[in-house]
Amino acid sequence: MNVVVYDASALLAVMFNEAGADDVLEELAHPGGAVSAVNWSETGAKLAERGVSAKEIARELGAFGLDVVPFDEIQANLAAALRPVTRSLGLSLGDRCCLALAQHLKARVITADATWKRLRGFDVVAVRRG
Repeated sequence: MNVVVYDASALLAVMFNEAGADDVLEELAHPGGAVSAVNWSETGAKLAERGVSAKEIARELGAFGLDVVPFDEIQANLAAALRPVTRSLGLSLGDRCCLALAQHLKARVITADATWKRLRGFDVVAVRRG
């Protein structure tokens, strides 16, 4: 089973029925999906901004069926080391946390951010063209 790591932007594309949502749903149909707890929280925060309660956030995000991976020291170090190579692309800490998990798991990463395709050393599927 191949692990696929999901960025918050990909999950939000589904939640808000944005461009690329169908591609994300197609990926989600396969087992082996994971998300960093950081990106899980980032996705939930966007729902909270729209007035969704904590209980509903947990239910809606849980419906994705993803393995929520705690952010640990290994990922923290990987995310920190990614700063120099991602800075020019404007990637956030959350973005780097997603990439760190993908790097740690040797996994493909699904994002809605097309700029990630410029990164070397990552198997990136960008569901939006940019």
